[in-house]
Amino acid sequence: MCGRFVVVASLEDIADEFGLQESAGPVRRSYNVAPGTDVPVILNDGMPRLASFRWGLIPSWAKDPSIGARMINARAETVAKKPSFRTAFRKRRCLVVASGYYEWQKGDRKKIPHYIHYRSGQPFGFAGIYDTWVSPDREVIHSCAVITTSPNDRLKEIHDRMPAIIEKKDRALWLNPSVHEGTALMPLLQPVDGAEMEAYPVSTLVNSPTQDLPDCMRPLEHR
Repeated sequence: MCGRFVVVASLEDIADEFGLQESAGPVRRSYNVAPGTDVPVILNDGMPRLASFRWGLIPSWAKDPSIGARMINARAETVAKKPSFRTAFRKRRCLVVASGYYEWQKGDRKKIPHYIHYRSGQPFGFAGIYDTWVSPDREVIHSCAVITTSPNDRLKEIHDRMPAIIEKKDRALWLNPSVHEGTALMPLLQPVDGAEMEAYPVSTLVNSPTQDLPDCMRPLEHR
């Protein structure tokens, strides 16, 4: 699964990496992004643009927004079929912007958090889906979920899942609102090559969502 991630790229770097013409900046820097918080997402509803959505999908038909706490991730294997996700997968796809993410490896006595990122330091995009929920008193909440897939060879020793990362060459197709067919979209949800990725253990400080500090992503040996 993907339960925490990092966003430290500047608005300028994000705009340059994703070719954005419009944004809802500034982007809030966070070393420990937790479910239920607002995260930067890239949409294409005419042209690629940056927006801010709550992490934890709230389907438009939900009775109340609490369901979002249980819907931070969608599995690639079932996202096109599961009633909670299938319409969003066909019609409302996004990229969730990240600089890296955390995953917990099972140890003898406790789980060991690892920070995973691209060696280049460039921001990248998780495959995401989104929806809009309107409360009885007309409050509007835009929310999203991160799609997960099987891990690549570099990361499978840490965890049996990883976020589906949309490669740069495939971003336009993933965001294209006129594409609805699973046959075109499902191949984009395969694990990316891990050769350019780095993973290392970090402090259990990241276990607490109240801790949003550079130490969360710092290698243990450098603390």
